[in-house]
Amino acid sequence: MPPMPTIPIHRPQFHTLFFNGSPGPYKCSTITASWTMTMDSKFSPTVKNNSDNNYNLKKEELSVQLSTPPISKVETLKSNDLKFDRLQPSDQELGRVNRFEFGQFVAREALLDEEYWTAAWLRAESHWENRPHERYIDNYKRKFSEQEFNALKRRCKVQNGDSCACIITVRKEQKNVKHSVLKSVVGTLDLNIRYLLQGETYPGERVKAPLFCSINRTPPSRYGYIANLCVIKSARRQGIASNMMSFAIEAAKSNGVTQVYVHVDRNNRPAQLLYQKLGFKMVEMSNSQLVEETYLLRLQT
Repeated sequence: MPPMPTIPIHRPQFHTLFFNGSPGPYKCSTITASWTMTMDSKFSPTVKNNSDNNYNLKKEELSVQLSTPPISKVETLKSNDLKFDRLQPSDQELGRVNRFEFGQFVAREALLDEEYWTAAWLRAESHWENRPHERYIDNYKRKFSEQEFNALKRRCKVQNGDSCACIITVRKEQKNVKHSVLKSVVGTLDLNIRYLLQGETYPGERVKAPLFCSINRTPPSRYGYIANLCVIKSARRQGIASNMMSFAIEAAKSNGVTQVYVHVDRNNRPAQLLYQKLGFKMVEMSNSQLVEETYLLRLQT
């Protein structure tokens, strides 16, 4: 009998994936597999044995070795991965970062993961500010801040032309005085740069658009949207909110944006007065359609 051919199949392997040039903490599992298949010259799965007139089945041999569990989703950072005793970077370490100084504070874009986490925690504190005696409040705030931190990091990655920047206000650097990141961040907001959908004249407008509408990526349809403005209680009434807003508006202008929007609660009169002083005006058509308890305001830059 002529020798039967053997078909080797190479073993696929998957290694660590690198995101943005760094290997951690995103890893993929390694899967190793090998197959050996034996066939006769006629590619038949059986071979006749003349001595005993029986047929012996030559089966396909398969061996699979899993060195680790199946590939899982991308891991997310948690509070245990952060160093909250990390000192706030000095002006020299920051270099030429776009910032705005006022009084004892500096507004700029968040750079460190610890700054993003502190911004998320401030938002959790603000969200539950009027419910201090609610049961399990600390657990809710911790869970909220962890989810907001990871969502914020995802939003701040440019996607399909849209961008998001987390702007924070930190205490100004003083001689012989160093603050940790946790104690330095006193305010935060998000600046989003987006495009209007087909047929929209303002964000969220209810228009009769095609089922698969496109995004009009032209300069006139580009706009800024400010959200999640909050200031720590101990630092309020020092102009932090208004100066952060001014910094965000100037950042939007530098991106070629001519319209900036913001939503405000209908019962939040102090916030409404703040936005009006900055030049924001109500979008009447939008507010007549709203079911939620918010107003949409617009600033023409």
